[in-house]
Amino acid sequence: MTDWPLQDAKNRLSAVVDAALAGDPQRVTRRGKPAVVVLAVDEYERLRRIEQANAPTLAELLLQIPQDGREFERLTLPVRTPDL
Repeated sequence: MTDWPLQDAKNRLSAVVDAALAGDPQRVTRRGKPAVVVLAVDEYERLRRIEQANAPTLAELLLQIPQDGREFERLTLPVRTPDL
């Protein structure tokens, strides 16, 4: 992965994009610290599919709720009235 200072990335945006499209993600830094990564849309979508495939289902999340028999503290909230 190539690092580009922000000003250089702005000046050479076509080169940054071309490298990303060629399969080499490009890291852009701001004040010497990593800020963003430029990568091809295909690679981004591939990573999103992996993330979504590994995400827990609603049922898995619900099964993670503690089952120790304790009561949840109920919040007292004001009743909302519809605006007329």
